[in-house]
Amino acid sequence: MGDYSYDLPEDRIAKYPLEKRDDSKLLIYHDGNISDDRFYNLSGFVPSNSFMVFNNTKVVPARLFFKKPTGAVIEVFCLEPVSPSDYARAFASTVECSWNVVIGNAKRWNGGELDFLCDSSHKSACNLNLRAVLIKKQPNNGSVVKFKWDTGVSFSEVLDICGRIPIPPYLNRDTEPIDYIRYQTVYSKIKGSVAAPTAGLHFTDKVLDDLKDKGVKCDNICLHVGAGTFVPVKSEYISDHKMHTEPFSVTRQFLCDLSSLKDGEKVIAVGTTSMRCLESLYFLGVRCLEGADPSAVLQWEPYGRDYDYSMKESISAIVDYMDKNKIDNFTARTGIIIVPAYRFHVVDILITNFHQPQSTLLLLIAAFTGGKSWKKIYRYALDNDFRFLSYGDSSILFRS
Repeated sequence: MGDYSYDLPEDRIAKYPLEKRDDSKLLIYHDGNISDDRFYNLSGFVPSNSFMVFNNTKVVPARLFFKKPTGAVIEVFCLEPVSPSDYARAFASTVECSWNVVIGNAKRWNGGELDFLCDSSHKSACNLNLRAVLIKKQPNNGSVVKFKWDTGVSFSEVLDICGRIPIPPYLNRDTEPIDYIRYQTVYSKIKGSVAAPTAGLHFTDKVLDDLKDKGVKCDNICLHVGAGTFVPVKSEYISDHKMHTEPFSVTRQFLCDLSSLKDGEKVIAVGTTSMRCLESLYFLGVRCLEGADPSAVLQWEPYGRDYDYSMKESISAIVDYMDKNKIDNFTARTGIIIVPAYRFHVVDILITNFHQPQSTLLLLIAAFTGGKSWKKIYRYALDNDFRFLSYGDSSILFRS
């Protein structure tokens, strides 16, 4: 993994967003050439008649704090619903629900019921009488906690009242009021993520209108971003890294629009999460074509053989599968990892921020730009005062 690292000074990590979303810098990488501009001019670099795909997931205030009778504070970071397992049903629960969580200060909690940490100034939270019960405890992700509360409000409302937005750990600061607005895209819609699809943080209504005026088709997928997105590759070899899985969904109409693109029309992924979903759809379509279960893509599935189906054949096969099973929304999970040697089947252009050293996201950039081009891109960004990571600047990368 040493080949996919670089020196990122602490002062280059953007700790706060800019005053205006679209005032961020934009690096343009096309045919080996690099230039820069401002994000509000994005439409000038996007081909007309292209198909731009956004991830409309919404970040939930998933960090909850509880107290023990001894005074110890226990953080419970909600990752994914267990019972009910469906996000919509879990958020709609009005009495109790269980979640996969990460527990902070876990050594101090070995069982029993904890009360939510609130004071008299947080009356609405205190009135909920929120409690947490430890169902299963594991060292890493995989602990399960049941939440119980009074008053009959939904768990979605419970989180809105009691929870904190889980900003990235590398910001090294507490959540502040600005994060509730700016660590969320303007087009966010479906609750479920514990990390923002940060490439979308630069978009404004004006930028979106400019794209539509140019003839760019815009549509959404929904992939709920998990905390695994922040996990660095610690193993010496990429093959030893365990990739996290994430759930996503797309509509039948989206798939029809994707499969009907004409030759020369480009697919643009806004962010690595959109990229991950789009490329996963190809392999799920292959599963449909070959009579296999299209419910998940495994981490190394793209690398075991050659795939000669066209994108149109693959995506059309999912539509046929949906029609056969009389479903309008296609849901699946992806554990795909995109590393150098990956063959792209769907995405032509990627809009993305600048990522951490030795991360799976940097591996994806290396795969997309080819060879050692990522080093040239990141050196340019470092030499030209670009801001890095979630609240940092942006880039538009054209596939080699």
